[in-house]
Amino acid sequence: MSLKSPRSRPGREYVLTLSCPDSAGLVHAVSGFLVRNSGNILESRQFDDRLQDRFFMRVHFDVRDPNADLESLRHRFGPVAQAYRISWDMTDAATPTRTLIMVSRFGHCLNDLLFRRSTGALNIEIPAIVSNHRDFEGLARTYGVPFHHIPVTKETKPQAEARLLELVHELDVGLVVLARYMQVLSDDLCKQLEGRAINIHHSFLPSFKGARPYEQAHTRGVKLVGATAHYVTPDLDEGQIIEQDVVRVDHSLDPGELVTVGRDVEAQVLAHAVKWHCESRVMLEGNRTVVFR
Repeated sequence: MSLKSPRSRPGREYVLTLSCPDSAGLVHAVSGFLVRNSGNILESRQFDDRLQDRFFMRVHFDVRDPNADLESLRHRFGPVAQAYRISWDMTDAATPTRTLIMVSRFGHCLNDLLFRRSTGALNIEIPAIVSNHRDFEGLARTYGVPFHHIPVTKETKPQAEARLLELVHELDVGLVVLARYMQVLSDDLCKQLEGRAINIHHSFLPSFKGARPYEQAHTRGVKLVGATAHYVTPDLDEGQIIEQDVVRVDHSLDPGELVTVGRDVEAQVLAHAVKWHCESRVMLEGNRTVVFR
């Protein structure tokens, strides 16, 4: 199997991700499976966690055999997975992830995701935008995305979350992105969306929780402004971290300028997390992630 240039891809492309106890012969078993199915490796990454004695791998490959579709490849890999006790997934690399975006009254992350999708920078489809306010209904219309206004109060939260789940099922949503959605999801909803809901937090966690984070940061004289993208779990802002970044700042910036800097970081960090998730580059392992960038 040769490593090919991205410009020369004659077959359908797939991504295989796997994790399992480390043992001899794993890479050989995977490459043997690909050889038997006319597979050609386009990109391969692996990580051997020696502390946990666990092996992680992501293989992006194409297949020239017209009879080797996703369903048949999954069936054929089954015996290999069973022999090595492999937890795995295989996806069609070209199929965009159907992504529902949730937002409240800060639209920078929403706007950034919509723009990146429109330029092809993100391999996603956006079948719906959900908000507890109407501020960005016009923006959604500009991009031709259906907008769903679902108000949330303490009394109506169960009904609001039930409607959200209806949309997730009706629209066959594979990923939910909280793009500065300022409502805490219930434990039950978090569990139902486990591993397929991403949140962006306005700091390099853990720090400055609650309202007006940049004012708090200014008061404390911070020297770094950052953001954290993580999976949503019942433990508020403690889900598995996918991406983080920081920008150095100083005393000359007022709170408004810190907000501007922070929003830029938030948008970039969230976009990275969404991109890597949708390209099957993020693998969950307990409270951690393995990210093959």
